[in-house]
Amino acid sequence: MKPFSMEQMYQELGISEQIRRFGEKAEAQLRERFEEIQKTAEYNQLKVIAAMQKCRVSAECFQTGTGYGYNDIGRDTLESVYAHVFHTEAALVRAQITCGTHALAVALAGNLRPGDELLSISGKPYDTLEEVIGIRPSAGSLAEYGVTYRQTDLLEDGNFDYGGIRAAINERTKLVEIQRSKGYQTRPTLSVAKIAEAIAFVKKIRPDILVLVDNCYGEFVERAEPSDFGADMTVGSLIKNPGGGLAPAGGYIVGSKECIDRAAYRLTSPGLGREVGASLGVNRDFFQGLFLAPTVVAGALKGAIFAASLYGRLGFAVVPDAEESRHDIIQAVEFGTPEGLIAFCRGIQAAAPVDSYVAPEPWAMPGYDSDVIMAAGAFIQGSSIELSADGPLKPPYAAYFQGGLTWEHAKLGILRSLQSLADQGIVRMEELCEG
Repeated sequence: MKPFSMEQMYQELGISEQIRRFGEKAEAQLRERFEEIQKTAEYNQLKVIAAMQKCRVSAECFQTGTGYGYNDIGRDTLESVYAHVFHTEAALVRAQITCGTHALAVALAGNLRPGDELLSISGKPYDTLEEVIGIRPSAGSLAEYGVTYRQTDLLEDGNFDYGGIRAAINERTKLVEIQRSKGYQTRPTLSVAKIAEAIAFVKKIRPDILVLVDNCYGEFVERAEPSDFGADMTVGSLIKNPGGGLAPAGGYIVGSKECIDRAAYRLTSPGLGREVGASLGVNRDFFQGLFLAPTVVAGALKGAIFAASLYGRLGFAVVPDAEESRHDIIQAVEFGTPEGLIAFCRGIQAAAPVDSYVAPEPWAMPGYDSDVIMAAGAFIQGSSIELSADGPLKPPYAAYFQGGLTWEHAKLGILRSLQSLADQGIVRMEELCEG
């Protein structure tokens, strides 16, 4: 049988010739940006390899730890590798950390005590942290343990409100939290340079204040990480960027030895800390996922910029736009209507290798204050380094697109989302011609 042409392959996957050509036109204008992304990926790939070599990663590191996990060479070496990659004193990298929210909860609860105050200087944190902190009442929240909370919002231009931060810091302020990514907001993502300035500002006021950075979706997007500039703790999920699409679960916390030890005592128990916690056969996936992460992140970034280019051409509000610098892998597209958001997510789902035949529906997802629609035909449940999209069913009805283990898959997903909007009449074919 004669192989299909590229045009026929896209048609086989539900993409019309008109939409394929619209995408090709946009892609041709992004080549220079894509080359820059590849240079960053090369730098970060070398950084990861250097860390693995310095820590003497060996085949023995891939063996399975069981029971208590004492002397688990793979787990301990992996944590040493993470500390080298992020340039910190110590690291906690565990499958027992269930998600990014859990990693943040462990870091916060481990390092805050009754009477302390937590200050967010990047505005309202991600929805699932609201119950961790106690902004929305929940059993076991920090508020129940006597930890108070306040926040300073970012300025309208997306910069830190340094006057507001200075005024908010008081004698009870123990820990300052910075969320790098936008979450379910349409504000700009914070660059490492901006975060570095904020850390220096806080430390100048009170050197004893701990600074924690929620680094989810930001790892390996730039050549430096917040931990390079004095963050006491940098936190993330392994089913996002650093897991490279191979980590089946887990999270990480990197930072000062004192902070990491306290977080470990919260994760396991006082007196045991990092000494226990069997790796249970995931070490190889954790190591290999980290090795692949810079390349995987590069593919996801290309997909995000491609999405911004296509939807920006069609007049939708996109954050960031196709020309702006990138500091995480998330692309927000505002549709203004629930129908647009739903059609977009259903298009992403239709491009998935897993569960492509499923139509996502909005639902009351735990931890959120409104119905949420999620598209994720992933090999790892909830893995948002894989092609995925989600958004709350509330104004401005923005879709948050992220991931794609390869650029080719990310490209297909964006084209399929556009096809879904066109099929629903939300995007008109004549607009594609004009674009």
